[in-house]
Amino acid sequence: MKWLWSVWAAAVFLSCFSQGVSGKECVCELRNSESPFPMNKLDSVRTSASQCNRTITPNQMSEVDALMLGLQRRLEELEKSVAVLEKEDDGELYGAVSLRIIELELAEVLELMAKLNRTIRSHQQLSEDTATKCVESAVELTALLSVLKLHSMVQDMQDLEDFDHMHIVKKQRENQQMKRDLAHCQDELQATVEPPTPAPGHCPHGHLVNVSGPRTYTLTQYGTSYSYGAWGKDPNPAPGKENMHWLVVLTSSNVFGNYIRQYSSLSTIIVGKGPTDISISPSNPTTNTIQGPNMVMYGDALYYGCYNTPYVCRFNMTSRTVTNVALPQNSGFNNKFPYGHLAAAYIYTDLDLATDESGVWVIYTSPENFGNVIISKVLTDSPPELGKTWQTSLHKRTVTNTFMVCGVLYATRYLDKDTEEIFYSFNTETGVERYDLRIHIKKMQTNVQSLNYNPQDQMLYMYSDAYILSYSVVFQ
Repeated sequence: MKWLWSVWAAAVFLSCFSQGVSGKECVCELRNSESPFPMNKLDSVRTSASQCNRTITPNQMSEVDALMLGLQRRLEELEKSVAVLEKEDDGELYGAVSLRIIELELAEVLELMAKLNRTIRSHQQLSEDTATKCVESAVELTALLSVLKLHSMVQDMQDLEDFDHMHIVKKQRENQQMKRDLAHCQDELQATVEPPTPAPGHCPHGHLVNVSGPRTYTLTQYGTSYSYGAWGKDPNPAPGKENMHWLVVLTSSNVFGNYIRQYSSLSTIIVGKGPTDISISPSNPTTNTIQGPNMVMYGDALYYGCYNTPYVCRFNMTSRTVTNVALPQNSGFNNKFPYGHLAAAYIYTDLDLATDESGVWVIYTSPENFGNVIISKVLTDSPPELGKTWQTSLHKRTVTNTFMVCGVLYATRYLDKDTEEIFYSFNTETGVERYDLRIHIKKMQTNVQSLNYNPQDQMLYMYSDAYILSYSVVFQ
């Protein structure tokens, strides 16, 4: 057992040494204490193998071929003689002469056949003797090679036995320490650290400087029938729903909807295959019915404006239950303060739900704030609650949409049928407002009914005149 351990440790040492001295060479000294290789036996085997090749010569093979050819020709001549006899047989002298000729030819044919048989038997015996000698030579050569391999293995083991055992132990300890360090490093890499929630106004990505895309642009399976709706991904999904996309279309007069359509992936929502519909309320609207297109999914729950009331509803996708929280008194709802531009108003967009790195927000207004935008944090409990509230100087009717990124509100406005512009921001941490942003979003349709940011993939999800689009947010 000790001898085997020494061999294994020496192998480890050689491996580490070759890695540590890259570019150099390892030289091994061979000390052969055994008897020299038996060259005389090898020469004997070679001689036997050579005799195997020379035993059956081309001349001997040619002899067999010549006998076969001669026999064939005599048979052909015999066949001709018989044919002549059949034509000229008159029962007299000529028939007797022809018959004697045929008899002599037949005797010669039989003599050739006997000689051919003797030659073939001779060659068969010679081949058997030669094959026996070749087999014996091969067995002897195999035995010699086995002895040579065994001698080589014994010599290698003796050489390994001569290594410095203490040096081997030292290298083995170094290897064990290296393994422990690598295991520790791997544990640190595989450890999942929950990312900290950034404070409002402090974005780990940097500042929003551009929007590129669209990366996705397609009609839903509803076609162009319904121009109001919303879609996206849950930035805080339930286990197993990380790739799921959701879609809500306001199928009743562009005002309200009563079910959520879920797709297993982006590709399935693009092609419109395999959706799952989850009903929130009956077809006749109730206070739990979705009103307006500005809704979001967060933590496996849909947040939206409750039908015909100044409330934020929260629909739990698992329990299929609805809870809600009221907005401050006199908050606008039911199409009193919608988004829009000079050419159009986006009906029933009084309440705008948004998500960012910290959770859910609601954007709305009230007559007491002169129709200017109000921002409130939504605490995602069940039932939900309103957190801190901020008032801005941005008039809501001059805005086409808003979204939140790292606690900063961004607002868009209509430039033309091809371009939407992010022109405004409000930092909830510092209270600083800016009206000088000029970040353009390339549109594929004229109007934008809903726009929301997903902090998980840093994408903007847009619903525009029955089309769904997505954009990459660029930070610096």
